[in-house]
Amino acid sequence: MAVDPMKTLGQDTPRVDAYERVTGRATYNRDIKLPGMLYARVLRSTVPHAMVRRIDTSKAEALPGVRAVMTHETHKIPYGSGSISGGRQYSDPHKDITTRLRYTFNEHVRYVGEPVAAVAAVNRHIAEEALQLIEIEYDELPFVMDVEEAVAAGAPEIWEGGNIAHDSENRQQPIGGQTGDLQAGFSEADQIFEERFTTAFIQDAQLEPRSSLAHWEGDKLILHTPTQGVSNCRHDTARDLGLEDHQVQVVCKYMGGGFGDKNGNYYFDLIAAAFARDLGVPVMVELSRKDDWLGTHGRWHTVQDYRVGVKDDGTVTAIEVNGKSGMGPYLRRSGNVSGMDVYACENTSKAILPVHTNRMVSGNFRAPAYPQGYFAISSMMDDVAYKMGVDPVQFALKNMVRPTETKQFTNYALDQCIAMGAEQFDWQRRWNPNPGSAEGPIKRGAGMSFMMFNARLGASSAIVRAASGGRYTVYVGVTDIGPGAKTTMSMLAAETLDVPLSSVDIVWGDSDRCPYSVGESGSRCTTMTGFAVVEAARDLKRQIDERGLPTGDDVLIASATPAPSTNGKLREGFGAHFAEVEVDTQLGDVRVTKYLTVHESGRILNPLPALDQIRGAVIQGIGQALKEDVLYDTNTGHPLMTGYYFARHLTHLDVPEIENTFIETDDGYGPYGAKTVGESGIIIAPATIANAVYNAIGVRMKDLPITRDKILEAVA
Repeated sequence: MAVDPMKTLGQDTPRVDAYERVTGRATYNRDIKLPGMLYARVLRSTVPHAMVRRIDTSKAEALPGVRAVMTHETHKIPYGSGSISGGRQYSDPHKDITTRLRYTFNEHVRYVGEPVAAVAAVNRHIAEEALQLIEIEYDELPFVMDVEEAVAAGAPEIWEGGNIAHDSENRQQPIGGQTGDLQAGFSEADQIFEERFTTAFIQDAQLEPRSSLAHWEGDKLILHTPTQGVSNCRHDTARDLGLEDHQVQVVCKYMGGGFGDKNGNYYFDLIAAAFARDLGVPVMVELSRKDDWLGTHGRWHTVQDYRVGVKDDGTVTAIEVNGKSGMGPYLRRSGNVSGMDVYACENTSKAILPVHTNRMVSGNFRAPAYPQGYFAISSMMDDVAYKMGVDPVQFALKNMVRPTETKQFTNYALDQCIAMGAEQFDWQRRWNPNPGSAEGPIKRGAGMSFMMFNARLGASSAIVRAASGGRYTVYVGVTDIGPGAKTTMSMLAAETLDVPLSSVDIVWGDSDRCPYSVGESGSRCTTMTGFAVVEAARDLKRQIDERGLPTGDDVLIASATPAPSTNGKLREGFGAHFAEVEVDTQLGDVRVTKYLTVHESGRILNPLPALDQIRGAVIQGIGQALKEDVLYDTNTGHPLMTGYYFARHLTHLDVPEIENTFIETDDGYGPYGAKTVGESGIIIAPATIANAVYNAIGVRMKDLPITRDKILEAVA
């Protein structure tokens, strides 16, 4: 149903910490200085696959100013978030996966950039100098960079038993499953289409290089680190160090972007903690930009083979995808590929193999499994529509998923998003029914795609306190990675309490002062922690109605840890994107001339940052479509792009004007009907651009990124 106006929510509201951020008063991790603090740097493997035969740290240890050196010989700390090939459950005695543990430092190195040593010194310059004095001899092993080569017979084994990753149950099997009767679906089809699509490995590329500052108070660790989830980082760090959760305090007040896989701990957190415990002083581990590129993670690259059956009337009867995801040597995240569910086809099969290679580690990056999957399935269906002689918009409306008796939604708006987008974009005028037919070297084309993305509900916690003078304080474990979570939580409390936003303070980003939060990943912060804020504020309001406002030193406190459910209904955010591009067939350039989005994201709590989230995500998606790819020298196993100077990210000159419309609804779930926003914008941006390029040049681009050389080869 449509939303009614509210007092605080729905209004463009400046961020509560805007002044601190723009004036430079906000304290980011590297701004923190503690008395006696040491600096640490990490030495990384220069070979893609080897056993460390000998490591000599004596010269580094003798350098004046060096306080300690750490290697696999001195510290054997499990790094569970790393992760192991077989999930994180390494403490489970019933799973025989101890030989597949990943440690902070490993004698067996499996990619260029893997940590092999660290140095703590009185300043960063001495620490860097000491790294150069460490002598390492490797027994090099055969390596493999390509996912298909990695699963071929006779491929070098990165792990004993083969290169297919083990899941959390320690099984080597594909992700996915089947619905309906696939063979019956293909038998029912009049035409069957097959294509292969590939997507590239790309870096998350946050502006803030990673760092971690650790110090101990007795047997308690205080860790300052840029994390998307203070609660999860605390738990992971405690687990790896053999501590109880209450023995770890994680603090993250400000951070410079998240984009994905920071909702847990990192190996440099463990290095900082170990150095600080050994030396009895605070230690900050700093990563250089190159370290950040090599030693964190990026979006997993994929190979996807599709087979689609279609009736002559345009009805899709069967969809089959078999794919492989390149995970690097460790399974930090799942490697899944998503997107098939947006189609109504009842007969489907998905089998995605997460594969180990000797590239850098893959992990979550904004909507982790979605842009890769939607690029492939949307390109495939766009191609089918053209081959069937059907307008892609009409093909989408015919085959998109709809509510049924067995598939119920809390609300549904996919058809509305597509129809509104087509009208606002003026699809019929911009779209060329005969792709590539325009005269001249500059060819225009239009493309579209559509999506849905889960707007999850789940457990999280919040505390709201009332004090005398009409002051309210919200305690939440958010860290605020860009969408303005602190502001959103404050607005939700103000709306529920029916008080001005100016009377609400917020305490955040400290696991000792704040209750559990699911973390800012998976677009769950607003729907989960925000809902907890609403529930706590409602409880506090009931207390105030019964007792009155506190006076003097009295306070009233309410807390909530709700675990709401949709009772089996699907709760999704919906969207449709439309783009127009100009392709210079002589130079291979692609220029986006118009980009339009329509999203149904429930109630929009703060319109300005919500719009910015869609725009920012679209920009990242355009970069994935046209530019970004961490290339490797397959002869040496070395990455060729390890920083902004080498990578091909969008600049301001590349960014088009992006128009967005929100269709606001309240499905009765979540905090006042709010759904996901942050990840929705990137999901179909690569697919939309790729479909527009096809419409312009008449050649289907099946491999991301769509670079100049590929364009020129296609039109030659």
